[in-house]
Amino acid sequence: MQPYAELSNEELQELKKQLSAQYKDFQSKDLRLDMSRGKPSVEQLDLSMGMMDVLSSDDDLTCEDGTDCRNYGVLTGIKEAKELIGDMMEVAPDNIIIYGNSSLNVMFDTVSRSMTHGVMGCTPWCKLDKVKFLCPVPGYDRHFGITEYFGIEMINIPMTEEGPDMDMVEELVAKDDSIKGIWCVPKYSNPIGTSYSDETVRRFARLKPAAPDFRIYWDNAYGVHHLYDHDQDHLIEILAECKRAGNPDLVYKFSSTSKISFPGSGIAAIAASNNNLEDIQKQLKYQTIGHDKVNQLRHVRYFGDIHGMIEHMRLHADIMRPKFEAVTSILGRELDGLDIGRWTSPKGGYFIAFDSMDGCAKDIVLKCKKAGLVMTGAGATYPYGKDPHDSNIRISPSYPPLGDLILAMELFALCVKIVSINKIMANRKAEGLA
Repeated sequence: MQPYAELSNEELQELKKQLSAQYKDFQSKDLRLDMSRGKPSVEQLDLSMGMMDVLSSDDDLTCEDGTDCRNYGVLTGIKEAKELIGDMMEVAPDNIIIYGNSSLNVMFDTVSRSMTHGVMGCTPWCKLDKVKFLCPVPGYDRHFGITEYFGIEMINIPMTEEGPDMDMVEELVAKDDSIKGIWCVPKYSNPIGTSYSDETVRRFARLKPAAPDFRIYWDNAYGVHHLYDHDQDHLIEILAECKRAGNPDLVYKFSSTSKISFPGSGIAAIAASNNNLEDIQKQLKYQTIGHDKVNQLRHVRYFGDIHGMIEHMRLHADIMRPKFEAVTSILGRELDGLDIGRWTSPKGGYFIAFDSMDGCAKDIVLKCKKAGLVMTGAGATYPYGKDPHDSNIRISPSYPPLGDLILAMELFALCVKIVSINKIMANRKAEGLA
């Protein structure tokens, strides 16, 4: 296909006329398509229904060490759950605290605790004139929402194929002690779907921050979320790498079973050094007497061990893989060669990133909405919702049934074409070429 920029004004006008007719056909279908969030589909939720049957009123709800899961206590989580989640997170059980259902909640608590009580004896952030966070972009909107809520200044760090721009990260943290953290989704990152290279992980572990209370917020949300059995991304384990580098306290590692079992009823965890865990427990002992141990036991008895969890994730992959392949296939068929967009092809995770021509993302998302397709808001993948190029769009293939997803992506590609033509024509008019 010929790049749109090479077409004459007359050719673009004629093409827009044809595409507009197709768009009206879509509008006449009264569609109700939702790709706004990375929610598991009904079919994925059904995979875990057996979890509802592993415990009953007749079951013994005690752990191997005699803990009665029905009662108070066990602040950091039952031993069996620590072992299961430890294997999932690739860390020792002793370096884990098990929480409730949401890792986002754990991250919020971690920032909140740092604001009010500081990190390992350092000045509470609320008493400082300025607190800053580094934010790899495009990134996860809910991460940015936490730091924005606490009034923390966010600094964009461009993502590369290797991960965040580490030259920029190293320079900033070394010279500015008001920088207290960096958000990271290191594996199948949200939204671009790439994974940090070995070199990037090693450079993270060897950071020399000016602030003693600087921490890497390592949200390994998609650690076992592969699409393929034999073509998977692998990630160096950050806690071990930090310890090797002489920086054992540098990282908080977060994860959960939210997209493994039930998103609303999973278990979340933080992994960190002993020093960090001791600091966290000073707050935790006042916040709770212990999280839901019955749910922890339910997960252990359902999965058995990490091997059971991996087999379970293969079933998720069987549902997700055709959806990801449908998205990239349709984008390739409809847009290859037009020079009006580019997209990622992840090996796992939950998202595909699409970059339009500059200044087009908001119009594309709006045009999709007017035809019945709701997508993540343009700009959501940047702090404060401000994409400086207005180009990044997060595609979330997981929730719609495959047939609806195919229809949605055909509509999306159509909207990209129409908005791109409008942009090219507007640019030519501004240059006196139209």
